[in-house]
Order: sequence, then structure tokens, then C-alpha cells
Amino acid sequence: MIFGTDGGVYPNGFNARQFATMVAWGMSPMQAIQAATVTAAEALGRRADVGAIAVGRFGDLIAVAGDPLSDVTVLQSVGFVMKGGDVVIWRGPPGR
Repeated sequence: MIFGTDGGVYPNGFNARQFATMVAWGMSPMQAIQAATVTAAEALGRRADVGAIAVGRFGDLIAVAGDPLSDVTVLQSVGFVMKGGDVVIWRGPPGR
């Protein structure tokens, strides 16, 4: 199973709710996260440049305040986004 936006289940901008749905239907939090990363990259034929943190890959990362393996819903409140090695969203403490 692959995490994606093609089903129209959630309005644009609320796609992260799919993680909790996947867990509710039997996946572990790690399996749901992998469905959005490594499994999706493999399905798209892009394993060489996306889907994992490794040298030579794009460097697309997110950060959340909490442990998504304990509570996958923390993925619905992303505070940091790095795309292609550039920080595009940073909702950190003021002054940082």
C-alpha cells in the first residue's frame, strides 16, 4: 500500500490524516511512514534520489514535535520542512 493523494479522501492540505487512517486499519506507524517514503519512491521508480535519507539523495525532510512512532497524528503538525536541502518552512521558537 502506498500513501498518496490520488484518492481524494482528504482535502488538499489535510493529506497527513491518511497516516492515522492507515494505522487504524492495521499498519504500524512505521509501515505508514514507509508507505509515504521508501515504498512510494520505489513505486515511482525514484529510489535512487528520494524516499530515504542518504548521500546523493534530494534531502527532503520534515520535523515534528513528538514521536510519530508513538503517535502518528503528530505528522499532521509539521514544524520544519527541508526540500532539496533548502529549509522552506521553519516554525521554531521565536528568535531562532
